[in-house]
Order: sequence, then C-alpha cells, then structure tokens
Amino acid sequence: MQPDPLLAALPDWAFGFAIVLARVSAAVMVMPGLGESDAPAVVRAGLAVGISALILPGVVHLIPPADEAPLRILAMIAGELLVGLLLGWLAKLLALALPIAGQIAAVQIGLSSVLQPDPELGAQTAGTSRLLAIAGPVLILSTGLYAMPLEALSGSYRLFPPGTLLPVGDAAQSVAQATGECFALALRLSAPLLIAGLIWQTMLGLLARLVPSLQVFSLAMPGQVLGGLLVFGLVLKQILDAWIGSVSAGFAALPGL
Repeated sequence: MQPDPLLAALPDWAFGFAIVLARVSAAVMVMPGLGESDAPAVVRAGLAVGISALILPGVVHLIPPADEAPLRILAMIAGELLVGLLLGWLAKLLALALPIAGQIAAVQIGLSSVLQPDPELGAQTAGTSRLLAIAGPVLILSTGLYAMPLEALSGSYRLFPPGTLLPVGDAAQSVAQATGECFALALRLSAPLLIAGLIWQTMLGLLARLVPSLQVFSLAMPGQVLGGLLVFGLVLKQILDAWIGSVSAGFAALPGL
C-alpha cells in the first residue's frame, strides 16, 4: 500500500510552520499597531498564527529540511527569533517617536509627573504622551501602514533565509541608526512646543530679574499650562501629518522591501 503523499509531507510542513512562526511571532510581539501592549495576548497570538499560515506557502522552499539534531533546530529557531525581533524593533523605533514627542511636549507644558511612570517609555507619563501613544497605533491601522512592515517581514526571507546567521554588525548598526532617527524625529515633532517653552522661560527669567519679590513660578504655572495646551492643540494635526510621512518613509526603508 502506497503511503499518502500528504501525510508523508506533513512533518516537513509542520517543521516549516514552526520556523516561520518563530520569526513572525517575534516580529508581531514588538511591531507597531499589531503588537501593542494594550492588545490582548490572545489577539496577538492569533495574528502571528494567521500571518505565518499566509507566509508559509511562499517561503516553504527556502526552509531547510528538519534536522534530527535538537541543538541545530534550537539554533535555527533562535536565529529566526532574532531576525523577527530586529525587523519588528526597527519598525517600532519609528513609531516610538510620537509618544516621545508627547513626553517632551508635556515637560514644556508642565504636565509631566514623577508619580506616574510610563510602562513603555520607562519615564514620566502625561496626558499628551498617552494621547499620542494611542493615536500612533490608530493611525497605523487606519492608514494601512501596518502592511509595509508585514511586507518587509515576508521579504526578509530573501535576505535572511532560515538557517543562515544574522549579520550582527549590520544589525547593530541598523538599530543604532534607527534609534538616532527616532529621537531626531521626536525633537522635530515637538519643536513648536520647545520654541514656545524657550520663549516663555526667557520671559519669566526677565520678569524675575525685574521684580525679585514676585513669586513668578506660582503666577506663571497656570498660564504655562493653558498656553501650552493651546499651542499643542493648534499644532497637533501638523505633528500627526509629519509623523505619518516620516513613518511611511521609514517603513519603506525596512530590510526586505
């Protein structure tokens, strides 16, 4: 009796799915829009499984056959996890510029508090930072930008086939460059608040020199908060538009596209 070819190929397909799932799940865990910490873990796991099932038929020919040596299999899975984390983190760094800009704006407005640490940024949190942290994933999902990291993830199999070593030097350089671009973008986005804050603090310094007995801080704080919120509201649309353009260009430069 001839064995069923589908049953005979099932172990290879199962091994290939596990290899693809390792890379995809690591990327989805940190990818902006899809891997947000606010999303339930079950949803993120379901996305990883679904995306892996879609990618597998196109890359199954690139996956080496299953090896009987457990250490080689573990090494291959570890390599896939590193590639997935690299791609997801490169995309995440671009998205993090928006909440970082909100945190800079909060400091200039006077809303930052040491009593409320931000679990993602590891810093003081404020309403402006939280607002932009929520707006980022909403914009990525509503504008369809999430498809570009997924396309890069699928194309990464041409650059880093399963079983090959990730070039650590190039990966570290890419992460360092993306980190610098993230903070530079955050400074550009928060530039209106920085300029307004600089002018405001200069005026307060001159006032304190002219009237030393005046309690400048107590009198100026309400005006700083109200004026800062007004400036933030006026430039919010421009901040979001500039961020979308920068993220779109950054996503287009991801490895695999």
